[in-house]
Amino acid sequence: MSVRQIWITTFDLERLSSLIDGVRATGSQKKAYLDQLEKELERAKVVAPEKIPEDVITMNSAVSVRDLESGEETTYTLVFPGETRIEENRISVLSAIGTALIGYRVGDVIEWKVPSGMKRLKVEGILYQPEASGRYDL
Repeated sequence: MSVRQIWITTFDLERLSSLIDGVRATGSQKKAYLDQLEKELERAKVVAPEKIPEDVITMNSAVSVRDLESGEETTYTLVFPGETRIEENRISVLSAIGTALIGYRVGDVIEWKVPSGMKRLKVEGILYQPEASGRYDL
């Protein structure tokens, strides 16, 4: 797993912390992903939404990533669990890749364990970041 600095907004940290607490209270089977997400949040640099760099993946960001093994490029939108739409590449922050993406920047290479093994993904670009568009409520 990568040890690069990740970033998170205070707004996303608040909502993700509540999500983690809520899912844990239900006894969900996603405990491993919750633990990984919690570890990522603990090491993140936390900033006000207005101060987040435009090249950082935040919640509701649309991001282009390249699988460094296959060369395949995919666009994902990082969303909360209730907004997941696999057919639209809207992935949950509680999925393996979703947890891996939060807080990373364009150009970062992320090594992350997924159900099929280790993935190496490079963040190629951010197509949409709510904060860069002046949306601090998404």
